[in-house]
Amino acid sequence: MTSKTGPESGDELIASAERSVIRALTLNPSDSFLWLMVYSVRTIQYGFDLENLRLLAQSYAMGPYEGWISLRRNRSALAVLSMLSESTKSAVISEFAAMVDTDFIENTALNLRGVGWQYRERLLAALVSVDVVSRQKLYRRLKADGITVSVPGIPFDERPWR
Repeated sequence: MTSKTGPESGDELIASAERSVIRALTLNPSDSFLWLMVYSVRTIQYGFDLENLRLLAQSYAMGPYEGWISLRRNRSALAVLSMLSESTKSAVISEFAAMVDTDFIENTALNLRGVGWQYRERLLAALVSVDVVSRQKLYRRLKADGITVSVPGIPFDERPWR
């Protein structure tokens, strides 16, 4: 974007990326990552648009539990959670819980204390069936950041020296 070819080159690169992702999507329409990439590229190129939320929903429909994709997708989806359909909201919340269950603790802690903070009660309530060790890890990670929340099945500890 900072090349010497002119100010339009950044827009041209993004447009080229969009065309490439769409071409790839026509060859593999069931690839959840490609749906996420179209959503991301269009959001970067044109700004937020309610119409593009269907692309994010399609990513969840094609691959609801894909670990490495969830690391990026969950944060993006939590940022627009209130505007998603109920079925997509449920998929986002379930994905968050699955991320905790598979020990993506740093990512889930970041998502919770960042874009997911306003949904923390719903996100934390979804952890009831998550492995207790993973829930403890998340609780301790958040506590280390100075955030005390109620994680299902984890006793609240007010002692700062723990």
